Amino acid sequence: MSKATRTPSRPAEPHAADSHDLIRVHGARVNNLKDVSVEIPKRRLTVFTGVSGSGKSSLVFNTIAAESQRLINETYSAFVQGFMPTLARPEVDVLDGLTTVITVDQQRLGADPRSTVGTATDANAMLRILFSRLGEPHIGPPSAYAFNVPSVRASGAITVERGAKKTVKATFNRTGGMCTRCEGRGAVSDIDLTQLYDDSKSLAEGAFTIPGWKSDSFWTVRVYAESGFLDPDKPIRRFTKKEMHDFLYREPTKVKVEGVNLTYEGLIPKIQKSFLAKDKEALQPHIRAFVERAVTFTTCPECDGTRLAEGARSSKIKRISIADACAMQISDLADWVRSLDEPSVAPLLDALQQSLDAFGEIGLGYLSLDRPSGTLSGGEAQRVKMIRHLGSSLTDITYVFDEPTIGLHPHDIQRMNDLLLRLRDKGNTVLVVEHKPETIAIADHVVDLGPGAGSGGGTVCFEGTVDGLRSGGTVTGRHFDDRAAVKESVRKPTGALQIRGATANNLRDVDVDIPLGVLAVVTGVAGSGKSSLVHGSLVKGSAAAEQGVVSIDQSAIRGSRRSNPATYTGLLDPIRKAFAKANGVKPALFSANSEGACPTCNGAGVVYTDLAMMAGVASVCEECEGKRFEASVLDHHLGGRDISEVLAMSVTEAEEFFGAGEAHTPAAHRILERLADVGLGYLSLGQPLTTLSGGERQRLKLATHMGEKGGVYVLDEPTTGLHLADVEQLLGLLDRLVDSGKSVVVVEHHQAVMAHADWIIDLGPGAGHDGGRVVFEGTPADLVAARSTLTGEHLAAYVGG
Repeated sequence: MSKATRTPSRPAEPHAADSHDLIRVHGARVNNLKDVSVEIPKRRLTVFTGVSGSGKSSLVFNTIAAESQRLINETYSAFVQGFMPTLARPEVDVLDGLTTVITVDQQRLGADPRSTVGTATDANAMLRILFSRLGEPHIGPPSAYAFNVPSVRASGAITVERGAKKTVKATFNRTGGMCTRCEGRGAVSDIDLTQLYDDSKSLAEGAFTIPGWKSDSFWTVRVYAESGFLDPDKPIRRFTKKEMHDFLYREPTKVKVEGVNLTYEGLIPKIQKSFLAKDKEALQPHIRAFVERAVTFTTCPECDGTRLAEGARSSKIKRISIADACAMQISDLADWVRSLDEPSVAPLLDALQQSLDAFGEIGLGYLSLDRPSGTLSGGEAQRVKMIRHLGSSLTDITYVFDEPTIGLHPHDIQRMNDLLLRLRDKGNTVLVVEHKPETIAIADHVVDLGPGAGSGGGTVCFEGTVDGLRSGGTVTGRHFDDRAAVKESVRKPTGALQIRGATANNLRDVDVDIPLGVLAVVTGVAGSGKSSLVHGSLVKGSAAAEQGVVSIDQSAIRGSRRSNPATYTGLLDPIRKAFAKANGVKPALFSANSEGACPTCNGAGVVYTDLAMMAGVASVCEECEGKRFEASVLDHHLGGRDISEVLAMSVTEAEEFFGAGEAHTPAAHRILERLADVGLGYLSLGQPLTTLSGGERQRLKLATHMGEKGGVYVLDEPTTGLHLADVEQLLGLLDRLVDSGKSVVVVEHHQAVMAHADWIIDLGPGAGHDGGRVVFEGTPADLVAARSTLTGEHLAAYVGG
């Protein structure tokens, strides 16, 4: 066999295809971006940094990633595009050199009660197939092991239209794994009827005490009063047995109310569908408070919280059922799968093994597959989304990450850095929005946006290497090597909140005293039990109720583009009242969601035109010119300004405006002071919540809760989304809270916050069943001196101890 001889030739000219090594962005104007132009190298790791609100997400997610997704969608037929989300082209002059983008953001996973870590990934699907093939006794196909699939049985006559029509008898069976008692939720609810209505009143007298059920509500209350099944003038406690059954349990029945066909349904099933079918954490605060009052959730006694029917629980492989497998810590489940040696399902075992090992590789081996996905933090949710991409053979993809180090202990950040570099080294472009210097340090290319936030940002301050950033003189460069020093003297506690025998999740009978009157920081590696201790035992404990604990967690702010900082914080209420008093009219006139709304755009400020499968067009309302109010409302003034001009003010301007003079409004001024305290002075009062960055939303929530009366503030990673320069301001805010007589407990990984603490409680030593113990209690100086834990080692390295 002969080989072709290769003749030496002159070096070839560079191939034209090799000239496309940059992603070029010219003239980007999305949100606060001011004609931004950047060139991003492909197949490199580029980090985008800058203060919170400087425009990082607007450039990376809303411009580059959004345009790539839009262009991919356009490759499908118009029919297919009709089923896909419609995306508008970002406001940008030129976007060149784009590749397929995979976005891994911080959006929480679905908060459906039946959504778990296993269902959110492919792990549960593969486990179900495994048990349907190897489980003894054999109970059916994979659906027989799925807690989201109910069993179905049907029989009867069907007509077969094949040649001559004939009627045949047929039966249909589908075996599902859903527990019939809890319907696959793992918990059952018991409703306290006294929280739903006042039985001493009649329906006509407004007996219902359910939020939003007003006595004149056509769709709810009047259906009951005018259905004909009940006497609306009789007190509920005097209902007959039949009336009470119809009132509480009647099956859905068509009724006619004032000539309109409506559906009447018993109160209990209606409440279950309206409130209990949704995840409690996803409800609005006042609805959640009602549900917590009216409903008690207990573990389902029939399935013992596994969500599965008896058949699914009885089928086992090596004495392990699918319920046992899903309840295992994922690192232990990976070992169990590795021990299975069955050639008939070898490809399935290999795929399942890779998926489970990816959890451990990404630092989530401490989770279990039956963990509800709504309970994952933003950082955990983002890492769960990363799992499917780790073993991918695709190259020349652009991966976009939104602060992937959120929720990670310094010990785990190095592991995350290695994963980002591995994706890059496979020939992919990796774009990361990040604040942590440990991740910025590994970048091949850095884009620093700023110099400020909001209208003070939106420009590129620096582009180049990490060394160039250090000497570049930007806000990020100046603060890049900042290191907080350990406090020389710490405050003395004024008391303690005692936690005894805490066993929530992985906690191992923990006894600990949380000091009061100081800044206490609870730390430890991800999964060590911090949230279980603070939220499960401290916030919900009996001692907390006496002290008045105000808990500020990482749950997302909910609101549409009609919501803004003024409506979310309650600031608009005193402003509306001040306008109404000054002009002798109703407060409702000064709400763009009520009587004062522009009739053309209904108070939205823009008019939307739906173009079916193409991106809809939003044009500024010609009637109100985007001001959202009808013209007559804008004739009313306070301190020389109309309501639209006030909502266009920044927090700093408004603080001065409502602080003195004719517009002096103490209630509004207090809220504005809190917004300024958390570093949101640049936000405009009417800016839609949907345009705020993650860090801005967290601080907006903090400012809102600071107005609540309570002696103990519990904060869950308040540095999330904060730039290095903003952390110093946060520490000043925490000090002011403590100095004003409050106790502050912070769950945190940021070393600057640890160094600034008066007292540290460190959990560990590992994650999952390797954690759950208090491994250190004392001052930061003692922790640095001892270096007895992972946290101690990293804090000592940080402060140079």
